[in-house]
Amino acid sequence: MPSRRIFLQLISGTAMGVALGLPRPLRAAEASLDFDPEGYEVLTEVIETAAGAVSVTYRFWRAVPYVARPVDLAHQSLNVSVPVEIDGVAVDAARVPVLLANAVGGYMPSSVVEAKGVGDTGPMRPPAGMKPPARGMTEAPSGSAAMMAGGKRVSNAKLALAAGLVVVEPGARGRTLVDAGGVHYGVAPAAIVDLKAAVRYLRRNRAVIPGDMERIVSSGTSAGGALSALLAASGDGAEYAPYLAEIGAAEESDAIFAAGCWCPITDLEHADMAYEWMWGTNPPAEGAVDAALTAELARGFAGYQAGLGLATPTGAALTVDSYPEHLLARHLRPEATAFLAALGEAERAEYLAAHPEIGFEGGEAVFDWAGFLAHVGARKKGLPAFDAFDLSTGENNLFGAGTVVARHFTEWSLRRATGDAAAVLEADIPAKLRLMNPMAWLAEGHEGRARHWWLRVGAKDTDTSLTVVGNLEARLQGLGDAVDTRLYWDEGHGANTDAAAFLDWIKALPA
Repeated sequence: MPSRRIFLQLISGTAMGVALGLPRPLRAAEASLDFDPEGYEVLTEVIETAAGAVSVTYRFWRAVPYVARPVDLAHQSLNVSVPVEIDGVAVDAARVPVLLANAVGGYMPSSVVEAKGVGDTGPMRPPAGMKPPARGMTEAPSGSAAMMAGGKRVSNAKLALAAGLVVVEPGARGRTLVDAGGVHYGVAPAAIVDLKAAVRYLRRNRAVIPGDMERIVSSGTSAGGALSALLAASGDGAEYAPYLAEIGAAEESDAIFAAGCWCPITDLEHADMAYEWMWGTNPPAEGAVDAALTAELARGFAGYQAGLGLATPTGAALTVDSYPEHLLARHLRPEATAFLAALGEAERAEYLAAHPEIGFEGGEAVFDWAGFLAHVGARKKGLPAFDAFDLSTGENNLFGAGTVVARHFTEWSLRRATGDAAAVLEADIPAKLRLMNPMAWLAEGHEGRARHWWLRVGAKDTDTSLTVVGNLEARLQGLGDAVDTRLYWDEGHGANTDAAAFLDWIKALPA
């Protein structure tokens, strides 16, 4: 592994170099795929957990390149953290699960170069002076897999290390990276290709990196949650092979064991339809939306949902007609019941008085679909929420190409934006959509997928439709996979209120 000084020399021409005003070559220097088992430093950190403060001494490998022909070493490198002592007790991490914690937010680039220790990575901001489209795109809180719980930041990476797991934090290219020639080199499918390459690197070095590389568990939030789901759904997918070969990824499997996915911003080609069906009757936080367009998109979602052929756990078809009661009975009312039951009597009375759309009778929460929507309140995004007519969203930027900053990825928006009822998407878009959507792989029952899934989203998350997680759950259950799903009551985007349970879940997974 290169020393820190040599590494910074290697990246001086990459995107970080661009941010510093340095020239950027097409590619950085050739990198080794051999992991240096002695290239670590020893760190000690006190980590706050649900059970109290834990002192962890660990070996920390910083900014290790994971591809042989990196486009951008500042982003195509990873950190490895291996616990050796927890509260003074020696730890043997040779065969423990490995948490692959990505820090992607908003499909932005993520880098590990400046991390001072575990859980210290995050989405990188664009270089000074660059103003990429950003409307509608929400970033996860910075920090590797860091999310909010009761107003406090939690980091799955830190908590996993404190629980005795090996933690790997991969950087990844993202949509705002632009070279000196104006070429966008981090747009789709760069981020998922990089995460797959990181998994392949770990497998190639399974003999020298501690941890069980047959029990890699991915985690991520928002766009990172989408990528976590995609990584788990598309293991060893043949369509990624040319992209992986181009960057010199190791010739190993990129299938993983399990995935934790928080509020995944995914299924983008159907996201506008799903959003209007879910939140279309809710008032926007600002401005106004066209009710006729909302209705048109909602009708489109009805057809899409029916075509998925999904079923509820009782075997009933999961359609727009059955979806409200499905969400209410399976998730929303039980979550609200647990929330209300945990309150003191006076506090519960105060809550119910402030939220008359929610009732509490016989020890159970009582409300209907209209009441729930009223409880959520204003929608966060405009219309269209994702494929904006003016190409102003981060998702439009995600599907940019070459020197083109942003493109349409749905014919619905393309045709309305151009006024051409016969307009079609650019030829490469359909294939790129497939490469970025876990539902495309799960619809086929892809054999390389993970079989264990942890899905989480806040019930008040209006960054996307709750049907995204609902459909993932239904598809996976239909395939016979193990799925643990929660819709956190009264929580918004990026919530993670049961992080300790996630780690217990990982440890309980069958080897």
